[in-house]
Amino acid sequence: MNVSQTMETEEDLLTCLHIKLYHPQQSCRGLYGALPLGKRSRHSADDPLRLGRDAQACTYALVDPRVSRKQLALYAYRTPQSPDMLFTIQNLSQKGWLSVNSSSLGHLERADLPDKALIRFGEYEVEIIRESGEAKGSFEVEFEVLAVPPSRETCMCAPSMTPVMDTGSCVTNGFTAELTALGPLETDETLMYNS
Repeated sequence: MNVSQTMETEEDLLTCLHIKLYHPQQSCRGLYGALPLGKRSRHSADDPLRLGRDAQACTYALVDPRVSRKQLALYAYRTPQSPDMLFTIQNLSQKGWLSVNSSSLGHLERADLPDKALIRFGEYEVEIIRESGEAKGSFEVEFEVLAVPPSRETCMCAPSMTPVMDTGSCVTNGFTAELTALGPLETDETLMYNS
C-alpha cells in the first residue's frame, strides 16, 4: 500500500465534536473571545484537546480567571470492535470539580464520553455531541454558545425535593397545585374490604 492510499483525503467524512457552551454571565463578559465560534477546526487524533485558561498550555482557552489553567482534556481513541472514533474526558483541574452526565470526576480521573454528554465545571455547562465520521487520523471541533443552559433541555437539572404537604397541596418548583380534584393519593385497603 503506498502512502497516498493511507493518508486521509479532504473527501473523508471527519468525526465532529459539537461543543456547546453556556455560562450564566456570558452576555456581560468576554469568556469565549479566544474560541473559534461557528467554525470547524481540524485536529489530529494523536493529540489531546485541552480546554482551560492558559492559551499556551491548552488547545482552546476560556477568558475566565476562575477556570483552571488546564481544566479538561478530550482524548480520541478507537476499539477493535468499532470503526467509530470515540472520546474520553479527563479532569485536569487540581482544585475544581468536573461532572459528566451527573457523575463526578476527581483530578486526573477519566470517563468515556457518550454520543451526547453534559459536562459541568464551575458555573459552566457544556454539551458535547459526537457526530460520527469515517476518518481515522483526525477529527473536527465546532464551538457554539447556547442562550439557555443545556441541562434545561436535557432534563439534567437537579430534581426538586419539596415534600407533599398534608393539606393535599403539592409544591413543585415553587408552584402550588391543588390535588383535591385528582382524588385520594392513597387508598385504605381496610375500607375497601369492609364495605
